[in-house]
Amino acid sequence: MVLLHGFPYDAHAFDEIATALSNHGCRTFVPYLRGYGPTRFLSASTPRSGQQAALGRDLLDFMDALDMQQAVLVGYDWGGRAACIVAALWPERVRGLVTVGGYNIQDIAGSVRPAPAEHEHRLWYQYYFHTERGRAGLAANRFEFCRLLWRLWSPSWVFSDATYAQTAQSFENPDFVDVVIHSYRHRYGYVPGDPAYESVEAQRATRPPISVPTIALYGVDDGVTVLPPLDQPARGFTGPYQRRDIPGVGHNLPQENPSAVVEAVLDLLRR
Repeated sequence: MVLLHGFPYDAHAFDEIATALSNHGCRTFVPYLRGYGPTRFLSASTPRSGQQAALGRDLLDFMDALDMQQAVLVGYDWGGRAACIVAALWPERVRGLVTVGGYNIQDIAGSVRPAPAEHEHRLWYQYYFHTERGRAGLAANRFEFCRLLWRLWSPSWVFSDATYAQTAQSFENPDFVDVVIHSYRHRYGYVPGDPAYESVEAQRATRPPISVPTIALYGVDDGVTVLPPLDQPARGFTGPYQRRDIPGVGHNLPQENPSAVVEAVLDLLRR
């Protein structure tokens, strides 16, 4: 199985989960996303794209490189987006999906429509990144900036300085700022994507359904994602689906409540 982190986190979010799943006989892979940790681009001329199609294709290429014909995918935030794209476009490669936040494939065409004020104010950091001031701010203050997001998005999680510092090392990657800024500008249609991912972008733009067995986890105390109403149908899923709301947990659900993720994965495998 492949465990995929989001922004602004890294592979350490799955340390406890990977150990627990390994103890249950699972073979786990926990890659860093592009622009994080030790990742590097092979060519200086490659666009430092953070678009969702690039993240999805990275995941598929990762599986291909390891001759991984099928896997359980677990992801949240950016990693959840990559997992959802592969599950939707290449379902034969996905045995099951645990997605934090539900259907994570972005509707770029619909991004021009304003959201309710309660949702809009949570996305202030994205609008900040749309400006050159935001790029400069992230480059100069990435340690403090990302720590602020951790606090705002997980208000009930008390994390130590050491826990944050362990992850914050990943933000020193030379491509981190470029990848992050491109991601948040592309999702609103403000910058073009990498032409290498045009075919994936065209496919994901149709908002394809996810047919693989899925468990969607939601942190009840999430400070950035607005939870959909409980009586709202599961949009985007056509296969076996279950929603689980986890109380006392914010945006970084895998690190805040590892057991909830482990339980979801094992339940999928038992089915």
